[in-house]
Amino acid sequence: MKKISTISLALLMIFSLSNAYSNGNNLQESFTVTVDQNDNGSVTVSPALPADGKVAAGTTIRVTATPAAGYLLDASYFSRRNPNARFASRTESSLSTLELTVNGDITVGATFIPASKLAGVNVTYDVVYAQPGVKKLKYDVYSPVGAKKLPIIVIIHGGGWSSNTEEVMRGLSRDLVAGGKYVVCNIDYRWINTGDGDAVPNTMADLIGDVFGAIAHIQEHAAEYGGDPNKIAVTGDSAGGHLSASAANMCTLIGDGGFGKTPGVYEFMPSYLPKGKTAAKVNKSITKAIKAAAPSYGVFDRNMLGRFVEGIDDPKGIAALCPIDNIPNVKDRAVPQYLLRGTNDNLINHESVQAYADALKAAGQRVEYVQVEGIGHAFLDWKTDARTQNTYNEVGHKYALDMKRFFDTVFYPGK
Repeated sequence: MKKISTISLALLMIFSLSNAYSNGNNLQESFTVTVDQNDNGSVTVSPALPADGKVAAGTTIRVTATPAAGYLLDASYFSRRNPNARFASRTESSLSTLELTVNGDITVGATFIPASKLAGVNVTYDVVYAQPGVKKLKYDVYSPVGAKKLPIIVIIHGGGWSSNTEEVMRGLSRDLVAGGKYVVCNIDYRWINTGDGDAVPNTMADLIGDVFGAIAHIQEHAAEYGGDPNKIAVTGDSAGGHLSASAANMCTLIGDGGFGKTPGVYEFMPSYLPKGKTAAKVNKSITKAIKAAAPSYGVFDRNMLGRFVEGIDDPKGIAALCPIDNIPNVKDRAVPQYLLRGTNDNLINHESVQAYADALKAAGQRVEYVQVEGIGHAFLDWKTDARTQNTYNEVGHKYALDMKRFFDTVFYPGK
């Protein structure tokens, strides 16, 4: 499969760096570029850096990551120190080459993984499915070589609905595709409010519409990926836990009637509609296809949504955003769900997840609620820092495999 270009991502990186020290703050004539090196590959900068790493302000540099024999690129990254923040922010990319305009001290580098992690897997990065605002919305596809009509797992990342991209779920993507039973699609969506730079704030309904738009696009192109458009599981963590539970429970609310534009009408308009398909047809297609969900340490009720439902006066409108209020009865539609939470999670409490599990059982749905002893939030994340990777390797990996075991009971019963 062809790897789709992501020029827009590179431009976004350049924009973020070039504006970091604007508005009269860019008074230095040069800045320091630091290169992190890695035993499993190399990172080069062109033009070549001087011995002290000092580069004239406004210089455009090209950063290239090259894996060593037996390794693949995990991610390239750059970070800068924000004088108003405790820690440096880091931007990660699946691209092996980044072009950056230097207008501040920056660190660049890359991490690499053993090639065995993706043996027998085709990966297509940055498939663009829609652009309803400033940001192009995209997803990555992990397909077993020779895949045909395999069930599809759709992953939705977390980050408080206002940070991260699909990059943070690449560890989970690799674990779920391993073994060749599933095609995995790891999606991005708009950030809430104006985090993407949109003039009009994005609402929670918009984000849910993005998830449905991504699923509609994935269904349309499923054959290209070796997937079955009628066999889909959804998963995600934290904010992605909310969005994946929303996708599983609220797909019957897909429509073109608007969210609150007409009193009492709360529908989610997908940000992408396949050619010739109406929102009503997408509603039927997605509702038929979603067979299971695994929302990890997710947000399920109005109390946990908090300020993200402020401004909605109609209780029906608030309920339309809450997975716990939209659980289908098993007689109408079976959607088995696998719930994960660490016992030391200080963001998502046990009571809210237990209440959701109880509501699923009351509707006749099959549910497994697994608590991970002594673990906090975000243990399914994967980033380029050692701490996050160690947590995933020690904890996340095990429960990714358990999640896949659960999906197997739905898509491969009795095997």
